[in-house]
Amino acid sequence: MSKLTGWWKNRSTAGKVELYTRGSFHLFVFLEILSFGLTPLAAAAADRTSFVVPLSLFLMMCAHAVLCGVLTSRALHWVVGRRERPTRLAVATALVTAGCILGVLVLRTTEGSEATVAPTMVAGLAWFTSGSLVLCLKSVRRMWYVAASAAVATGLAALGLGMPVGKALGYAVGVLLGGLFFGATCGFSGWLLRTVYELDRSREVQARLAVAEERLRFGRDLHDVMGRNLAVIALKSELAVQLARRERPEAVDQMIEVQRIARESQREVRDVVRGYREADLAVELEGARGVLNAAGMDCRVDFRPDRELPSEVQSALGWVVREATTNVLRHGDAQRCRIRLTAPRSGPVTLVVENDGAPEAPAGPPGSGLAGLRERLAVLEGTLEAGLVGDGRFRLRAEIPGPRPEGLEVRA
Repeated sequence: MSKLTGWWKNRSTAGKVELYTRGSFHLFVFLEILSFGLTPLAAAAADRTSFVVPLSLFLMMCAHAVLCGVLTSRALHWVVGRRERPTRLAVATALVTAGCILGVLVLRTTEGSEATVAPTMVAGLAWFTSGSLVLCLKSVRRMWYVAASAAVATGLAALGLGMPVGKALGYAVGVLLGGLFFGATCGFSGWLLRTVYELDRSREVQARLAVAEERLRFGRDLHDVMGRNLAVIALKSELAVQLARRERPEAVDQMIEVQRIARESQREVRDVVRGYREADLAVELEGARGVLNAAGMDCRVDFRPDRELPSEVQSALGWVVREATTNVLRHGDAQRCRIRLTAPRSGPVTLVVENDGAPEAPAGPPGSGLAGLRERLAVLEGTLEAGLVGDGRFRLRAEIPGPRPEGLEVRA
């Protein structure tokens, strides 16, 4: 059963919305054929007349439905940014539809048997074309012009073929009302799909910006530490060179000072790197809650240790929380996430991060994040387990053996 439903569960929210939208528009092809294409055949069967003209009209409606389906599919590709706007195909579809409507109206005036099916076929041709053309537009004002233009053109064509004003007006009003409905439906679907993909891209950009901001902070810290010291080293080295050329004994003192500054720089760099590598557990838990809630997920954090955790344990678990949060944001389509930390007075410290919406198969090659976490935990004799636990839930469990129990209480 998991293989049968994996094609749906493994998709992101944007992918699911796109699949649903495409399926709905593909059904429009069959809807046009069944609702409007079979009309002339049914009328011919009821009147017991020749099937030559009705069959031709049926085939014309089938070809038109397929053409609108192709235009809709390519327009959706343009909506999500995968290809250019199908302008030529849209113009061709509009011209073909105009020719089909004109042909049906001509048959209406020359063949009395087609008088009952002509309004239905004209409406079907104009409505489905209006919906397909609206998907190729961004401006709402231009979307309204599609139905209005189709109504005016249909009414003028009916008048030009000698129909009474009342009937021509009826054609125009019918095309206008149906075109507005189909245009509004298709336009809203395109806007919804575009918005969902923009939100999906925004969430990915948010994760990248968080990483970039941390890199910038680390770069600023290194610049502040090394910039001044390197400048002093360069000046004192230049002074030592000048003194050595003059065979002055002060050159040795300057080089000793350069050596001292270099060692001090090494110590300061180690302090910066140590501070970068150490993650505060409470801060990481609160940050994970805020980021996941901002991404539209229901994140619950249960942080109830019964003793004070050593700094190296907090740092290791903080990195676990940071990596788990990144994985939840970038992989799958989670709606709920729970982070639970338990640290009894005697026993191991356990951190569990569990979320739903996890794909059954990874979307890309395995990364090095979990391997790095295992290395950090191995220093503390800890373990890390990660994998699916059923129903699309992914669980990450880190455990560190507890030292002798202590009596202080830590709260986030």
